[in-house]
Amino acid sequence: MNEQIYVIPLRDVKRAPRWRRTNTAIKDIRAFLARHMKSEDVKLDASINEKVWERGSEKPPRRIRVRAMKFDDGQVQAELAPE
Repeated sequence: MNEQIYVIPLRDVKRAPRWRRTNTAIKDIRAFLARHMKSEDVKLDASINEKVWERGSEKPPRRIRVRAMKFDDGQVQAELAPE
């Protein structure tokens, strides 16, 4: 098992319409982890979803800190990392 902590910048969600920014942020987190952990099978924990949706669909956080774990079968599981 390979474990890594990432601080994922979400500043690029400004390109999306205001009402769709948090949906875009979730997709960006998944794409970031797929690129950096070199796996297409990425599972996000509910804690990440709750943190990103905390302020509604129009105001996702600027960055999020996650702990990603890659298992031997190639699956990546990510959870919110402690600050």
